[in-house]
Amino acid sequence: MSTTKVLVVEDYRPLAETLEYQLRRAGYEVSRAADGRDALNQAKLLLPDVVFLDVDLPILNGVEVCKQLRADPATKDTMILMLSALSEESDQVVGFAVGADDYVVKPVESYKVLLQRLKALLRRREQTFEESDSVTRHGVTVDRRRFVVTITGEVLKLTKSEFRLLETLIRQPGRAFGRNELVDAALGEDTMVLDRTIDVHVRALRKKMGPAADLVETVRGIGYRFKE
Repeated sequence: MSTTKVLVVEDYRPLAETLEYQLRRAGYEVSRAADGRDALNQAKLLLPDVVFLDVDLPILNGVEVCKQLRADPATKDTMILMLSALSEESDQVVGFAVGADDYVVKPVESYKVLLQRLKALLRRREQTFEESDSVTRHGVTVDRRRFVVTITGEVLKLTKSEFRLLETLIRQPGRAFGRNELVDAALGEDTMVLDRTIDVHVRALRKKMGPAADLVETVRGIGYRFKE
């Protein structure tokens, strides 16, 4: 099995060196970049599995780098873990909105926890690759390869978060998902990761589903499920 490739994008050298040391010790193949432009160049060349991305970077900041990685077909599925000294909720919302898969506030208090978060990202990535490209239940078809959802043949115009949310639910009909689980599943370029924001995404999804909206059922006190 090939070694997981991680690109560390961090201009503060002591932190970059520590991250590289911890990652190499854990068995990862590590490359480094110290500014946004170099990060994009290396990402296109190396095609890393995961990018540790500082927000406050020279030349191009991390938000812009994240946008460009998501816009490039070669790197659009790369897992991105943002690192930032900006700890306000609004800062994290921006990070997730441009496509970050996780957001860690600096200073890093525990590298063990950071490595566990990395492993969680990689597990989610593996599960995505292992699952079939499409699934159909009750007339609703979710096709990951074409990024299309249809209901009795009619195409729905969904955001990336709504698509991931519906896909998560429909693949395990009858299973009740907690809101935190669904927030993780719906992480994408337009996701706002707040405590009850998943309810907003569900309402928007149901509205677009029209008569099929009842297939997304509320489980009181827990979250949501797709009808069996």
